[in-house]
Amino acid sequence: MSDPTAATKISVIVCTRDRHETICQALESIIECDYRCFDLHVMDQSTNDLTRRAVEALAVEHAQRCRLHYHHLDKAGLSRAYNLGMQHSDGVLIAFTDDDCIVPPDWLAQIAAAFREDPEAGLLYGQVLVPASLHEQEAAGNVVPALPIRRPERLSQRDGFKVFGMGANMAIRRSLLDRVVGFDEAMGGGGPLRSSQDFDFAYRTYLSGMAILLVPEVRVDHYGVRTRAQWPATLEAYGIGDGAFYGKHIRCGDRRALWLLGKILVRSWAREVRRTARDRSWAPDIYGRNLLVGVRRGAAFDIDRKHRLYRESARAKLTVTEANTVTATRRRSKK
Repeated sequence: MSDPTAATKISVIVCTRDRHETICQALESIIECDYRCFDLHVMDQSTNDLTRRAVEALAVEHAQRCRLHYHHLDKAGLSRAYNLGMQHSDGVLIAFTDDDCIVPPDWLAQIAAAFREDPEAGLLYGQVLVPASLHEQEAAGNVVPALPIRRPERLSQRDGFKVFGMGANMAIRRSLLDRVVGFDEAMGGGGPLRSSQDFDFAYRTYLSGMAILLVPEVRVDHYGVRTRAQWPATLEAYGIGDGAFYGKHIRCGDRRALWLLGKILVRSWAREVRRTARDRSWAPDIYGRNLLVGVRRGAAFDIDRKHRLYRESARAKLTVTEANTVTATRRRSKK
């Protein structure tokens, strides 16, 4: 029997930077998907040619199975890589995952099915799970960022909205780009505002009138480990990015964004009080403290108010910063 979703082409975008040791395991898991109508675009921001060589060898090896396109970016930045990947691809649907994730064989088929069942959906987030092989890492106090989704949800102007999602497992309908022109290149890893490009994109999707789906059947395993020493810097980046996200929309006169920021600040201050009382010493909440840092840094940029995107100003440029530090982990052999 023919595959009813085969006519819907999916372009998969994987952004990477200096991860030649693990990028191939991520790409091979995508190539092994049981969906037949897709291509794969690697957006490489590496500082050497090791990733290019690894990807080009993989493209030759799997040429009969999947078209694997390699693109090198001279300027780093996750949001910039996303935007260029969308420009270089032509799929009706566009799926994104990270270079430290492994997808199951039904990943693309589940994405296609979810969009087919809801024509009003513009954006989808799936689960990002911690593989069993990394449970010992968590037990040792390290952190593997994850996003469990316990039940399907639909976020829209009719159904309501919440800030939720993770760029390691998301997909969009290309027609959404007629309303939401792309990711904010001041935000995200490697950008001056560090993170939260996915939250910002989701919020602008909501404002556009298209729906956001949270689909537990769409899942990936995440092999990116933050050690105890690395985690505070990750929290700092999350706080800066979230503050810049809320601050931008507040400057556009968005009362909902002001309410969301106020609520998250109250929660942060409450955590700080609880930890200080428990430990009997001052215990600052790193994430919460950096929310206001993000608001302040974002205020240095101009704003394209029509599209709600940060723009360079005399005080702030789209300079490249270091990516969040992650210890990439290899998947254990299936043999």
